[in-house]
Amino acid sequence: MEARAEGEAAAESPLSLFQLSGAVVSSAMGALEREVWALPGQILQDILPLLNIYYLERIEEMAVKKGLSTQPIWHKLWNDVMKIRPPKSENITCWRKKFLETFFSNVLHGVLDVSSDQRLNDRRFSPLLHSSRHVTQLTICNMLQGVAELTAESNQRVLESLACSLRILKFRHLLTSDLSIRHSLSLLLHRLIHHGAVSQVSICSWPVPDKILLVLILSMCAGFWHPDKTLVQQGSPCNLCRKESDVQSLLIQEEGALLGSNQLCCGYTEQSETGQWGDSESRSKKVQTASTKVLQEGDPDSQASVELSRSSSGTVTTPVLCGLRSNSKGLPNLRCHDVSCKVPPEYYNIKGESLPSIPQRSSVGRAFRKPDRWFKSAAGRKRRCPRRNRRARADPEDLYDFVFTVAREEETAESLYESNVLEEESIDGWALSSADAPGFEGVGCTEGGSVGIVPLKAACPFQSVSTLELFSIPLTGDTCRILGNLLSSWASLEKLVLSYNGLGANIFCILSGLRALSRRSDCRLHVVRVSDVFSHIPSVELVQAILSAFPRLHTLSVSFDLKNQLEGNRLEGHSSSLEAEIPVSCLEELEIRFPREPLQTTLLLPVLKASRSLQQLSLDSATISCPLEFGLLLQALKECNPGLKRLSFHDVNLADYQKEVLLLLQDPVLQEITFSFCRLFESCTTEFLSDIIKIVKRNSTLKSLKLPGNRLGNHRLVALADIFSEDSSSSLCQLDVSSNCIKPDGLLEFAKKLESHILQRGGRITFTHLRLFQNWLDQDAATAQEALRRLKAVCRVVSSTWDSSQAFADYISVM
Repeated sequence: MEARAEGEAAAESPLSLFQLSGAVVSSAMGALEREVWALPGQILQDILPLLNIYYLERIEEMAVKKGLSTQPIWHKLWNDVMKIRPPKSENITCWRKKFLETFFSNVLHGVLDVSSDQRLNDRRFSPLLHSSRHVTQLTICNMLQGVAELTAESNQRVLESLACSLRILKFRHLLTSDLSIRHSLSLLLHRLIHHGAVSQVSICSWPVPDKILLVLILSMCAGFWHPDKTLVQQGSPCNLCRKESDVQSLLIQEEGALLGSNQLCCGYTEQSETGQWGDSESRSKKVQTASTKVLQEGDPDSQASVELSRSSSGTVTTPVLCGLRSNSKGLPNLRCHDVSCKVPPEYYNIKGESLPSIPQRSSVGRAFRKPDRWFKSAAGRKRRCPRRNRRARADPEDLYDFVFTVAREEETAESLYESNVLEEESIDGWALSSADAPGFEGVGCTEGGSVGIVPLKAACPFQSVSTLELFSIPLTGDTCRILGNLLSSWASLEKLVLSYNGLGANIFCILSGLRALSRRSDCRLHVVRVSDVFSHIPSVELVQAILSAFPRLHTLSVSFDLKNQLEGNRLEGHSSSLEAEIPVSCLEELEIRFPREPLQTTLLLPVLKASRSLQQLSLDSATISCPLEFGLLLQALKECNPGLKRLSFHDVNLADYQKEVLLLLQDPVLQEITFSFCRLFESCTTEFLSDIIKIVKRNSTLKSLKLPGNRLGNHRLVALADIFSEDSSSSLCQLDVSSNCIKPDGLLEFAKKLESHILQRGGRITFTHLRLFQNWLDQDAATAQEALRRLKAVCRVVSSTWDSSQAFADYISVM
């Protein structure tokens, strides 16, 4: 009661003169800002906490020059406004950025009301605009809240600022959206990815994905933009694209003047077009052909991709999908120009659209063009066309058709036209399924792996992201084929993560795209991570297939939780992909998580032999049948991978392989060895631990030894301190003894013994890091604190507050 009374008295006590003056200055910062900046540091330090977030952010640079830090103020603001502890708060280095980034997101999503706190509310500043330049990561959730606000005309400056600062864009728990929201999302992604700095897109936790929305996001991440009919009719929907239209028009006119009257457009000569449709139509044909030639000469690998959409008048509006890639001759890229041309009726497909494969031939890469054949066709050779569907479409925007059509342009035209085409369902003019169309069936999933997957060289994409992550999103066969087609030309992609997507046999669609991508000289992909619940083929066989498709990978991770329950399950039609010889690869890191499968050393040997540059190998949850198999693995590592520096075994029972463990510890090349939950000391003798200590003491190469989950206990932990004795030549820097049933008294004895060894060595020791997660240190808090105090004087200790009794109860409950 007395403490509460004192607090109330302090709250009711009158403010000091300085506090009153500071409040007045804070309220008049609009007129006094420059004068406040010029104040001495000691006075300015007391005024800073009185400023609102806008002036506090603006004064940051001046405060730093005067030797002042605003971090405590921002930290207090976080506690007062956000009222939650952020994850990994100990790693936050700049509370200003953390606060303003979260502030932007909360205001955008309507979670935070700026009028609730006077420090957040100032009519002279826009909360979104002022904080946008600090946002490097943005999450869009549920019904795409905030997308329409960011693309609104009133927030144009916010979007421009965000395009410069944002690096990571995340989608989480998305739901089905309407057409207007998709239009806004299309504009947002175009600005942030194609004209912005976003390099990583992650899509997480989408149990029932909307195919249309998912394909839209994936296509735009890959650099392709398919503006809807409304946006196209309104002109170029992007200001940045529109600014270059005048320059591009001049270039097109100059190129068009040099083309002559015998150039082909849409499979016809210009002379025949003039005769059939008139001079104005012929001129628009010349414009389209000229634009294609400009792109071909500017960048041979960056041709324009055109999707033709039929309007009611029979005119086909052609949004040229091209982008930001630089070209060798300094010509600016063509962007978002709408070229209209007449197309004869026989070239419309069943959906009332023009077949892209014929007019696109003029923009196909040089390596794929067949001039003699197409001139013969233009001269009058008849082609068989599919029957038209007279049902009108609501909206001619179909990303499925776009992706698959561009990819199959290189296939034989006759086989395409002789196929019978079925009608497809569509919603808002977007095809829901492409599996029924003969041109789509089996794309990327045929025997041999890459038939049907052709790089989208007919398109000149915009800037694309370098990292794509898909977590917990079921991917159907259609979606996998689309992703495979996009991957085939995604040259800027550096990292691909596919986690819990239920791929199954559809993984071969992805592999087909990767195989096509690997043929590009400008390909940058070097990290692939695939994880799922069920393994439809043995893990090592999948590793072989991935490396055969893409030997240029530097990091490959394959992880499965459970083995497929169907015995004898083999993927028909993919034997050639699985049995293909592995070429020499660039692999440096390999991680395999076996779903309780045998190690299969005989299958792993070709992978190790092809990966001469391997530096890190991690094997998880594998079962070893006999010592001969384990010995064969060690021999292969020694002969095939002389540069291997980090080796990890997790959840692999090594209780009966003590000899092999000792051989690994004395390897003269390995710098980091991990035996995690490997039951090393489950049934070992006293001599085994002594041998480990002697070998590590003599090994001057080993820098890190990780032994979590091996039932060390107190007495073995104390014995490990002898690794750092006076007669040791060990260079061990890191020791991990997490989850080893260590009690406070054992840790204290280890600390004392370590101190004595350091004194004997004159204080010279290489040991710097000790990890102690999930041990029984809560049983005697005082002893544990004393042990930790001693250890922290020697090295950096990383531990956690862990309730061992609760953990034991959880263990008993699941037994």
